[in-house]
Amino acid sequence: MRTMQSAVKLRGWVQAVVAVALVSVIAACGGGGGGDSSSSGNNSSTTLNGGSLPASPTQQPIAATAANTVPITVARGVNGVINIPTVSVTVCPPGTTSGCQTINNIQVDTGSFGLRLVSSVLNSSLLNGGLPINTLNGTQLAECATFADGYTWGTVRTATVQIGGETTSTGIPIQIIGDSAAGSAPSGCGSGSAENTASDLGANGILGIGTAPTDCGATCANAGTAGTYSNYFTCGTSCTRATVPLTQQVANPVAKFTADNNGVIVQMPPVSNTGASSATGTLVFGIGTQSNNALAATQTFTTDAFGNMNNSVFNGTTVQAFFDSGSNAYFFGDSSLALCGSNFAGFYCPSSAQTRSITLGGASSTRASVSIGILSASTLFSNSSNYAFNDLAGQIGGNSSFDLGLPFFYGRYVYYGFATSTQAPYVGF
Repeated sequence: MRTMQSAVKLRGWVQAVVAVALVSVIAACGGGGGGDSSSSGNNSSTTLNGGSLPASPTQQPIAATAANTVPITVARGVNGVINIPTVSVTVCPPGTTSGCQTINNIQVDTGSFGLRLVSSVLNSSLLNGGLPINTLNGTQLAECATFADGYTWGTVRTATVQIGGETTSTGIPIQIIGDSAAGSAPSGCGSGSAENTASDLGANGILGIGTAPTDCGATCANAGTAGTYSNYFTCGTSCTRATVPLTQQVANPVAKFTADNNGVIVQMPPVSNTGASSATGTLVFGIGTQSNNALAATQTFTTDAFGNMNNSVFNGTTVQAFFDSGSNAYFFGDSSLALCGSNFAGFYCPSSAQTRSITLGGASSTRASVSIGILSASTLFSNSSNYAFNDLAGQIGGNSSFDLGLPFFYGRYVYYGFATSTQAPYVGF
């Protein structure tokens, strides 16, 4: 799931209703270390429904026992969301480690940046002063985080954030989604519907840990662009789009940890080609900072500030590819793949198993081809007890983007190196 970093809304939500359960889907991506550059795995290919799937990668996550790790769970979660990886996050009043609250079912989203919590899951002490509302020039600050078919609206507050054994060095700006203190969203906040509840999101919040240190960057910090495109608003008697310094923008919590703060590794286990009821992986903080987080990627790609590989090629067309754990499927345009009916609108339903390949290319000369498998969404969703799928795909608007969502993560290690003063942003697998 991608928030808006410029005039263009980048990624967003895809929803489908299964006969027995609501499958509320968020779009995202992933990858992993080990294996060759074409499949990152050594399993033999699989034949299903008269077609074939590529070899599945086989890496297993490390145990989430060290201080710089936390378990990732894919299961039914808050509202029956398929392929939504979640962790537990603890928030505390700024500058303290007391009066804290641990919140489960927070989505791990490598396609966005910053922590966003649904207001209804916070206790009253944190909402009523424990997490102070941020101001800009004496006026309350709020944010409209825009996605492809909706938006989240809420206050910007300050909190100390703990995940696993890691803690931010100071209080950092976070968004409180659906916070009544923000009032109603202003006109021009975002198109589509408001996604301001746990039911809307399919999670109690979003943990954005992609390559960027803040969620909007220069677009919102520069007056020349902020007046038109800023996510942020100052709200007094009315709300006005605001220019917000980087230090006051919603921040990637991992980049603010006291240690292990230069990146993350998302590690998910292999799952069956026909799906699994659940999957447990590991989120590792830091890259090359501990004995358990060495950079062991077979391929790495320097990206733009927001983790995009802009020189990738699919079906002979240059595309912007990205690894996004917030997406529940692969999303790309391919007119040769049959779309599902209205029950699974937006997903592909080919009559036989399919394989597609994309050549990934970032800002450097590195190029690598990867193959993905696709099974009919109607076949996969026929087992309503399964929530983890490695070969689910859907349509994305146009042919300029290729979203390597959570299916790509299974059996892989995916690396995200943060943009810093001494390090260009990169991704790897």
